[in-house]
Amino acid sequence: MDDPRLGKRNNQNAEANIAKLLEVWRAASRPIFHIQHSSRFKDSPFAPGSSGHPIKGVVAPRAAEPVIQKNVSSAFIGTDLEKQLRSRGIGSVVIVGLETDHCVSTTARMAGDLDFETYVVSDATATFNRVGSDGRHFDAEEVHAVSLSSLNGEFAKVVETADILRSELKP
Repeated sequence: MDDPRLGKRNNQNAEANIAKLLEVWRAASRPIFHIQHSSRFKDSPFAPGSSGHPIKGVVAPRAAEPVIQKNVSSAFIGTDLEKQLRSRGIGSVVIVGLETDHCVSTTARMAGDLDFETYVVSDATATFNRVGSDGRHFDAEEVHAVSLSSLNGEFAKVVETADILRSELKP
């Protein structure tokens, strides 16, 4: 998600924090599901074959880790993610990635509605500046904060990487 068309981004450390969480999960053999957005729109930076489609190396899946392809904001729509989670007896999910106000939020809302105990890691997520329908500009950090605020307590518990690493969720 480095395409210049996306604009200015907040939280440049998101991928480093995701990598930390992945390493802890891997060391404990905890389940990891990678979600890759494969846009249906050819001009999208996330269309297969475009520069924004591949998963970044720092957070790339390893051989045994499933990669679920989606083409809408939610990781649950048009995929078998819910089925995979339930078949493995997984009742809680920790969500990281981009964009906080799009895919992260939509997936977290659905996870909460599907009765998964849902955690969104604030410093392992990020978004971009936005322009409202009235032309007003919103800074990425403000969009990120409001998006997380809308999720917290209703659909998910918003935490930081350090919270996860020292909590009962730590393997």
